[in-house]
Amino acid sequence: MATSFGLERGTPIAYGEDRALALADDVTALVGPAARILLVTDRAIATLDRVVAMRERLAMAGHQAVMYAEITGEPDVARVEAAAAAGRSARAQLVIAVGGGSAIDAGKLAAVTILGEAPLDAYGLCATPLPARTLPIIALPTTAGTGAEMTRTAVFTNSHGHKVWAWGEELRPALAVLDPVLSATLPQRLTAWTGLDALVHAIEAATNRRANPLVSASALQAIRLIARHLGMAMDEPRNLEARGGMLMAAALAGSAIDNAGTGVAHAIGHAMGTHAYVHHGRAVALALGAALEANQEAAPRQHAEVAAALGVLPDDLVASYDRLLDEVEIGRDLADVGLGPEQTEAIYATTLGPENLPMLQANCRLFTEEELHELVATVLAG
Repeated sequence: MATSFGLERGTPIAYGEDRALALADDVTALVGPAARILLVTDRAIATLDRVVAMRERLAMAGHQAVMYAEITGEPDVARVEAAAAAGRSARAQLVIAVGGGSAIDAGKLAAVTILGEAPLDAYGLCATPLPARTLPIIALPTTAGTGAEMTRTAVFTNSHGHKVWAWGEELRPALAVLDPVLSATLPQRLTAWTGLDALVHAIEAATNRRANPLVSASALQAIRLIARHLGMAMDEPRNLEARGGMLMAAALAGSAIDNAGTGVAHAIGHAMGTHAYVHHGRAVALALGAALEANQEAAPRQHAEVAAALGVLPDDLVASYDRLLDEVEIGRDLADVGLGPEQTEAIYATTLGPENLPMLQANCRLFTEEELHELVATVLAG
């Protein structure tokens, strides 16, 4: 653990069933009445009854919202810049991002590029500072996974096909609205994969080299909430207590990684995402499964706290995590997304790329290149 540390100011959170329907007041408070809004989402989310009702409430309050609903999978340069162009054309004063991590990241990136002069590619890996003038962002997650509503990071695929990140205070949402009703229609498999994403965030934040007691407080509570609510959310999708518990867990885990970062599982998971469309939660969960035993050996005390939060003994942590992956039917064989042992060298090389090195260097165990190669091979062997 670091001998000196701090905790950055976090994103304000508004939680409640039907809280999304009060969004008009939030917009007015941030930018005033009769605001011009860019709403970023995907086509499926745009048709949800709750999102339609939210737009109607905004219009009734005098706000004008133009929608960009073409986010599909992980955001790429073309779609983010198209969203920004829509916001520019509408002279947007604020961005509302509704959806999973991809839609929220796309909304965050659009908000910082609408008023900027540089292309989105320029902000990858902090190559160019983010614009000084940006639009405020309200994030409404419909999944409980990435915690993007809480972070200063946004991931996108650049014009060279690499999965990279942008970082800066300008990307932090002005408000996160957690409404469990918005996640009640999430399919079981996506509930599992996104829930595992939040769990991996929490485990890596609580155990990596940047962990500290302030971060661990959020991360360990996220793990407790996931242990309590993930199974229920999968089995009873409209159980709003379970959905709410998972939303709070994802937000807490998001806050934890915003302050402490992640680790080797995310380095490997991001590399996998560069080479194939594999769900991020599935990728990082499988990667952590490969690394967990070695990580526990390197940081036994921190992993004992993780085990306690999960409700298991430290000696049972690795086996319990492995059972969880089987219980949610994660799908260890990645042939369905075109990944297998033949991609080991390519994904290993990408794991060592500059976009992933900060995660490798933060991990509680510094793996040798040979050990890292073995981890990648293990994941891809299914």
